[in-house]
Amino acid sequence: MTLTDAPIPPQPLPDPFAPLDELPSFEVRSPDFELEGPLPVSATESAGRARSPRLEWEAVPGAESYMVTCFDPDAPTMAGFWHWCVTDIPASTTSLEADAGSGEPGALPTPAKAYAGDSGLARYYGAAPPAGHGPHRYYFTVTALAAAELGAPEGSTPTRVQFLSRPHALARGTTWGSHENS
Repeated sequence: MTLTDAPIPPQPLPDPFAPLDELPSFEVRSPDFELEGPLPVSATESAGRARSPRLEWEAVPGAESYMVTCFDPDAPTMAGFWHWCVTDIPASTTSLEADAGSGEPGALPTPAKAYAGDSGLARYYGAAPPAGHGPHRYYFTVTALAAAELGAPEGSTPTRVQFLSRPHALARGTTWGSHENS
């Protein structure tokens, strides 16, 4: 085998939903940022300790719980970067307040459960792309589940939680914002 300086051919931007099952969709919005617009500084690690943005959605018929995730497909890895993962949000919940991802007791509705993302923290970890890497997209996704509790084992990664949610997923909604460190 001969190593060369041949570049890897350009690849399309990663679509984080491409490998997922198609599901009905519903609207997810945040009063803290516009769809595809920049995230507020408060939702980034440059703010010190980032605050998760407020999220709102309509109730999904048949949902027994919701799962909320935040994912950056543009991270300089082959697997993106998970910033937040919460399951077992009661079906009666149709919004999460700003800073619900703080990790503090009572910030999430009972019996919601947060899992450690790629930061190693079981809380929201704000946008923090490497300086000069360009803009990154941060997808805040709400998945309606036909299970009151997902039952993901303690210590599960967001990737595993996402996989375990597949047979229970009824519908999915997402909004996203961007952030860049110059």
